[in-house]
Amino acid sequence: MKIKLFLITLMVTSCLFAQRTPETIQSKKLGNRTFTVVTPPSYASSPEKKYPTLLVLDGEYLLDPFEGILKYGAYWDDLPEMIIIAIDQNNGETRFADSEFDDAGFPSGSGANFFEFIGQELYPYIDKKYRTLPFRMIAGHDTTAGFLNFYLYKDNPIFNAYISLAPEMAPEMEKRVAERLAKMVKPVFYYQATGEGDLKEINEKAAELDANIKAVPNAIFKYQNDAFKGASHYSLVAKAIPNAIYFVFDGYQPISMVEILKLDAGYTDYLIAKYDELEKRFGFKMKPRLSDFKAIEAAILKNKAYNELMPLSDFANKHYPKTTLGTYHEALYFEKTGNYKKAIKSYQKAFTQEAIREITKDFMMNRAEALKGKPDEPTEDVPAETPTNQPTEKQE
Repeated sequence: MKIKLFLITLMVTSCLFAQRTPETIQSKKLGNRTFTVVTPPSYASSPEKKYPTLLVLDGEYLLDPFEGILKYGAYWDDLPEMIIIAIDQNNGETRFADSEFDDAGFPSGSGANFFEFIGQELYPYIDKKYRTLPFRMIAGHDTTAGFLNFYLYKDNPIFNAYISLAPEMAPEMEKRVAERLAKMVKPVFYYQATGEGDLKEINEKAAELDANIKAVPNAIFKYQNDAFKGASHYSLVAKAIPNAIYFVFDGYQPISMVEILKLDAGYTDYLIAKYDELEKRFGFKMKPRLSDFKAIEAAILKNKAYNELMPLSDFANKHYPKTTLGTYHEALYFEKTGNYKKAIKSYQKAFTQEAIREITKDFMMNRAEALKGKPDEPTEDVPAETPTNQPTEKQE
């Protein structure tokens, strides 16, 4: 009995943590290559869900800090869960061979093979075995940070977001990256970080690239550069990783009061646009958070923008059908606009619906009961004492 209980507990708790899987692929270009795939906690319990991917170069030492920040952010629903692919490159001179380039500043030899391995062998394997979304990120440090920039040289790069930490750049890279970003036809996220105490050559080239990128007119890409004062070549990594990930996923976080206070109107439109943008940018087909409905509802009530409750009801019914959420917003609209008879009928609909949030059947029935006997109030457009088909006293 104890053994059975232990096994059940193990199965349940294993679903609460990310799963690390060591992988080996037989590459036609490179021979055997090893890497680690980290699937998020919900991967096993949500078999229909797909995830964006993060490819981490120098996986032996960059995996832990990236995974830690992603797990922390996902815990608070500030960051999405991701599949992480961490490539082993720190055996001997592997990372340098993988990043090889020629005198003209383009991948060559083993560097060209590694470049093609990622796009032609590794990702087809990952996409076939794991449930992935098309949104892809890549990250590297010094040598591998410079290498990841080569993907921007392609007309249709396979990555959507680039995290370059203290990059050691190939010849002309500080010019070419900016030139390629200027020609992008799809949104790209580019993040670069340096430390004040790093090598002079690294910081000078990074500063030149920063200036070149900032000079690009009418950019459709999103860019952030962090130059950390007092940071070394290694300590900048710990500072940069959270900045980089939150930069890429800016807007993913739940709606905050800071956002709400910036709005004068259009609260429901803001909610709808937020989730449309998340799907467009990252491919996330996620249900709007219940906390976001609550935040928008609070803003509507505070600012007496009651007409926005009906489109909020429609949006709730679209994503949470057969629940009390949309019905509540509909009933609240009628109540706040003084149409108590319709409000009562709407609240009573909840009797056959599933409760959601604090909007239980009892809550809805109590709201209906509290309105019974209240006469409908006159609307602002047509006062009750003035028939619409007769002139007013002044008109006579």
